[in-house]
Amino acid sequence: MTAKKSLSSILVSEQVPAHLARSVIEEKLRSAILDGRLPEGMALRQQELATLFGVSRMPVREALRQLEAQSLLRVVMHKGAVVAPLIGEDAVDTYKLRLLLETEALRQSIPHLTAEHIAEARHYIDQLDTETNLSELGRLNRLFHLSLYAGTSNRKLLRLIEDELNEEERFLRFHLSAMGLGKPKQDDHIELVDAVQDRDVERAVRVLERHLNNAASTIQHYLDTRDTD
Repeated sequence: MTAKKSLSSILVSEQVPAHLARSVIEEKLRSAILDGRLPEGMALRQQELATLFGVSRMPVREALRQLEAQSLLRVVMHKGAVVAPLIGEDAVDTYKLRLLLETEALRQSIPHLTAEHIAEARHYIDQLDTETNLSELGRLNRLFHLSLYAGTSNRKLLRLIEDELNEEERFLRFHLSAMGLGKPKQDDHIELVDAVQDRDVERAVRVLERHLNNAASTIQHYLDTRDTD
């Protein structure tokens, strides 16, 4: 697949409104990276993207910076911004950081969650159970977890968690495709919401810890196997 064809496949059919250019370009590129249309190592040229989207280079530059901050792109000498690997050596560290951040957010959140928050979380589980699109699975998984942390008043903590969840969307796709795993079951998510609904903080934290540790172990096993090949 040529670079031109790959970029053309993400071009919106209508002109991108100037005031929405950065966010639209960021989302289009992000989706294309997560669903594999833009492969690892592909260079994304600012001028080519600006031409495709019919905008100046400024919103393109800003969108690329946002994607780099999400670890979806990295800057390589003489190539500029390139699509980052879906999974890297720091993948396990991401789950370790999530474990620290999310267990604290869950502890703070549970006493303040409403019935509406819990219903929202169960709705995301239902959607995750039927969804097959890999990018959409990642988005729904992120929204599910954030719905359970909505009760905390620590906005900075939530922003840090969302950054890590954004990065996990890459891992989720990798789990299901490159690692040859089947569609994830929702058992852990259901058990987690049940504990939250019972206001059993310690049980909820244990479920979340097990859930994240299992994911980290899966990735570590893959990395260890890859290194011995």
